[in-house]
Amino acid sequence: MRFTIVAVGKLKERFWTDACAEYLKRLQPYARTAVKEVADVDPARTGGVDAAREREGAAILAALPASAHVVLLTIDGAERSSMGLSKRLDALALGGTSEFAFVIGGSDGVSDVVRARADELLSFGPITLPHNLARVVLLEQLYRAQKISRGEPYHK
Repeated sequence: MRFTIVAVGKLKERFWTDACAEYLKRLQPYARTAVKEVADVDPARTGGVDAAREREGAAILAALPASAHVVLLTIDGAERSSMGLSKRLDALALGGTSEFAFVIGGSDGVSDVVRARADELLSFGPITLPHNLARVVLLEQLYRAQKISRGEPYHK
């Protein structure tokens, strides 16, 4: 199994990078996992929010593995419990999917082209999370899903 996380923007504070590094390390025995950061675009320098979203969108699409099942994190996506996420990944894997890409867009969302490329939408609920925290939560949930799938302790 392979996971790619495509995220707009770089992690700057050490506590975010440390948290992500910890979950990336924990995930390695279960799935090859990579994080691809794409540059966030300043709307003031590119002709507005729509133009910035389009440029970020092009970079997101370029970073996606061609054969990946793409999951876009968005507030209007399907909410899944940890058990539900684990079962969903298992079902896709049983159907022959081995490569997954998760997209965390920029602060102004993603372009329509990125949304159209997504195979499904996932939400961590109606709250607004900073994108850095969403990345940590995603990595932790992917690790938890792998532990659940194998019946290993950690889930509780």
